[in-house]
Amino acid sequence: MRRFSALAALAAATALAVSARAEVLDRVSRTLPLAPGVPVYIDATIADLTIVGADRPDMAVDVVRRAPTSADFAKFPPSVEAAGDAVRIGVLQAADGKDAALKAEITISAPAAAVFQAIRVFEGKVKLTNLRTAVDVDLRRGPIDATGLAGRIRLEAGIGSVDVKQAELTAGGMMRLRVFNGPVRVRFPRTPANGRILAVTFNGALTSDIPLTFKDKFGPRFGETTLGSGDPVLSIDDVKGDISIKVG
Repeated sequence: MRRFSALAALAAATALAVSARAEVLDRVSRTLPLAPGVPVYIDATIADLTIVGADRPDMAVDVVRRAPTSADFAKFPPSVEAAGDAVRIGVLQAADGKDAALKAEITISAPAAAVFQAIRVFEGKVKLTNLRTAVDVDLRRGPIDATGLAGRIRLEAGIGSVDVKQAELTAGGMMRLRVFNGPVRVRFPRTPANGRILAVTFNGALTSDIPLTFKDKFGPRFGETTLGSGDPVLSIDDVKGDISIKVG
């Protein structure tokens, strides 16, 4: 009898734990026209965002929301709009909420030449692939992982990291990378023919396969070099974390 009671209590506790972890899902999918040069704005509170540049004329957006109950979806409504001269995508929590249980997964397939004018995410992960014109990301908490970017690039993480692979410096462009607490890693497939590299970490190590002139006797570690014409500029700032520049 005691054994039965113990098993019943264990089963009830397990069911309660599973119930506490349960969540419901909601999905919104849209395909929007995207004329060349039209800016795209993305705002989200708690979200994992993936953007892939492709050979296509339009933009496909898929938003999956996860919440403890269906009623919670009202607290962070999705918005996918092509209004006027811009495309705006948002999954923001009401009243400036920061509830980690209200999460979104945003997946976007867009033209490689799309202009992502401003991407603002409070917490989550941002993954970018094959975007060739302009990307501006500000992520307060979490990692930014980018592959095959070119053009005008700004990636900033508060507490997190920035990883850029297959980096490319293109004429007329720029690449600015900043982290307040965490590492910055950049990997080029080959040493750029042209560019100017400026890298500084206030509290961390700075290593580079591309020879830099270092100024680190006192205070921050600072390295710089000019390649060819010196255009465009790669600027890396890290308040507390290591900077690594690799080739190959």
